[in-house]
Order: sequence, then structure tokens, then C-alpha cells
Amino acid sequence: MLTPFHIAIPVRDIPEARDFYGTKMGFREGRSSDKWIDFDMFGHQFVVHLDESLGKDGSVNQIKNAVDGHGVPVPHCGVVLQMKDWEKLAEKMRNIVSDFIIEPYVRFKGETGEQGTMFFTDPTGNALEFKGFKDIEKELFAS
Repeated sequence: MLTPFHIAIPVRDIPEARDFYGTKMGFREGRSSDKWIDFDMFGHQFVVHLDESLGKDGSVNQIKNAVDGHGVPVPHCGVVLQMKDWEKLAEKMRNIVSDFIIEPYVRFKGETGEQGTMFFTDPTGNALEFKGFKDIEKELFAS
């Protein structure tokens, strides 16, 4: 069994983050204050922290690196899911996200490491990637 990861990211507005991650994405909220919120992201502890230096209209900076013909944003984080769960999430996100960085699709089709992937940002501009594999144990680190 994998142990849960913990990651913390900056956000420009706590109520906006609560709406996006809690209401829209459906992540259960754990502990919180007026400066941070713990979310349950598929069993992992995902924490948003208020970064007042961003201002209400600010966003985080990112660069993009080429992968499979797409510009992949750096930094980014997310969760690896079973393909059926990824497909459900992709469908849900199509109704929430109006501007994907990379639309949900199957990357490396027919090759080692074939995976569903999608990239989008939260309202602060934090890039998120969610991947789906048919057999995570065999395919996640296959070379």
C-alpha cells in the first residue's frame, strides 16, 4: 500500500480555493483556518495556503516543457488513478474547467507507459495533472 503524500500550494483567496477544490472538484475538507485548508485529494493530504503577495487577481508563474507534443506546465502536481476513475474525473472536469492546458487524452498510446492525462489550473494558476493507467503497478514506472 502506498502511503499518502502531503503537498501544500499557494492560493490567492481561501473562499475561491474552497469553492474550486471542495465544491466543484468534490474533495472533502479537513482541518482549516482563515489562512489554509486541508483537502482529501483521493486519500492524499492536499493543502492550500493563502499567499497574500499574489493579490486577489494574481496567479503563480509557470514554465512549460515539451512532452508528447504538448507544453507541460512546471511545476504541477496531481494524482495517478486507475483508468476507470480517471475517465470519471475527466468527464467531471469537462463540466468544470473551461480552459484546459491539455485536454483529457491518452498519451503514449500503444507504447510502454500509455496513460490518460489532463492538465488544468485552479483559479490561482496552480497547474494540476491527473493521470490514469489500466494497471498502475505494471505501467507507472515502466521504461
